[in-house]
Amino acid sequence: MSNTDSFIDEVTEEVRRDRLFGYLRRYGWIAVLFILVIVGGAAFNEYRKAQEEAKAQALGDAMLAALSNDDPSARATALAEVSAETPESMAVLALLQAGAFADAGDTDAAIAALGRVETAADAPLIYRQIATFRSLLLQTGTLDAEARRAGFEALAVPGVSFRLLAEEQLALIDIETGNVDAALARLRPMLDDAEASAGLQRRALQAIVALGGTLDDESADDAAEN
Repeated sequence: MSNTDSFIDEVTEEVRRDRLFGYLRRYGWIAVLFILVIVGGAAFNEYRKAQEEAKAQALGDAMLAALSNDDPSARATALAEVSAETPESMAVLALLQAGAFADAGDTDAAIAALGRVETAADAPLIYRQIATFRSLLLQTGTLDAEARRAGFEALAVPGVSFRLLAEEQLALIDIETGNVDAALARLRPMLDDAEASAGLQRRALQAIVALGGTLDDESADDAAEN
């Protein structure tokens, strides 16, 4: 390589270096800002997670402290003083309050607490379904049979985790209204349903026998074993 070529290469390299430094001086702040945004975002996410965990722990501690009251009325009062910020925690708190009110014999207050969950559109569906089921149970002596039937029928559908419990209540309503055949038609399939608990199958078998119904030997043996 001649001296002339070497000189040209050195000049070209120097020009490139000057251009690079120029770009860095002009646009380097963008890279710095990008790095700051990433670092700042990660730090903020960690801070937010820590805050959420602290709030969840505080809520759990408050609930446990309220539930430690042996007296149902005191437990209900203590739960009413606990504050929740998320739809999920508010639903859980209302369900616990309903249980405490029911234990204290204040059925109206229990139904009102469950109603808050039922009408909370932002609460998880499973919590709203549980609230409806418990509310219908509490209104057994006050709500007419057909209204309760409509409520339990809405829960006795595939996809609802306590579908069979709703079916059991529908069978009890059939018995209440004198429709024994309909009750037996609901109870018999429970003996062979894979989702039915042992306790539910025993109750179904006892109800079938009490109603004078019949069932095949295999179903009877399976239910008896459970």
